[in-house]
Amino acid sequence: MLHIPFRVVPPDVDEHVLPGEAPQDYVMRLSRAKAEAVVARAPGDVILAADTTVVLDGEIFSKPDSPAGAVAMLSRLQGRTHEVMTAIAVTRGGDLAQALDVSRVTLRPVDRPTLEAYVATGEPLDKAGAYAIQGLGAPLIERVEGDFFGVMGLPLRLALDLLAKFGRPYRFTR
Repeated sequence: MLHIPFRVVPPDVDEHVLPGEAPQDYVMRLSRAKAEAVVARAPGDVILAADTTVVLDGEIFSKPDSPAGAVAMLSRLQGRTHEVMTAIAVTRGGDLAQALDVSRVTLRPVDRPTLEAYVATGEPLDKAGAYAIQGLGAPLIERVEGDFFGVMGLPLRLALDLLAKFGRPYRFTR
């Protein structure tokens, strides 16, 4: 969208929640682990990594493990307000900086057949909280308080601020 050149390097990081781990600690740890996993394969490059999770009543909603799990997550979220936490880590060499975005999202109350039809599209199966605000899940959203891009998984304002700290300021013209 912003015409910033990049390449994707999958980090291959274990994303399980540690026992007793708080949601913000979880996303911060994963964004840092992803950045550190990639920096070894791209020495000298500026690495940006992120992780997003959905939190309802202190419980972390990661990616669903099945279509039934996705319907169950969405059933619990619908008609309620939850938090979406996205942590970003930027690193080059031994330097690392992080930031956390927290937005509040309210899902509309909908019936079970609507949730099942959405899950049948396949879209929610690899999304934290089992929905994609920027995709087919958009009709499920009632309200967003905070950064829409953070809910998508990359809060641009934070990413651009961190990239600038590593000598990569954003410019509209190249």
